[in-house]
Amino acid sequence: MNRGIITTIYVDLSEKIDAESLASIYQKAYGNEPFVRLLGTDRFPDSKNVSGTNFIDIAWRLDLRTGRAILMSAIDNIVKGASGQAIQCFNLMRGYPETEGLL
Repeated sequence: MNRGIITTIYVDLSEKIDAESLASIYQKAYGNEPFVRLLGTDRFPDSKNVSGTNFIDIAWRLDLRTGRAILMSAIDNIVKGASGQAIQCFNLMRGYPETEGLL
């Protein structure tokens, strides 16, 4: 049985944007984060791919008909939930590499 949380978020855009611009925004915001995997428009997030990890997988699509961005993500709600976040925060507070004990 897969465990985790899958989200689908619909965002009304205040201005027109193309897929490349949206990808650039995500890359700028999360591209260097060790536990964020950007799937873009090629794949969909699935809880089986994050099970037992501290990763979040993020994908997106643009719906040009409605002017919305559709954002999707998957996390393991146990590891990426409170326990993984606690270890990650502890590492940062103590000066350890952020990924220590999580990769």
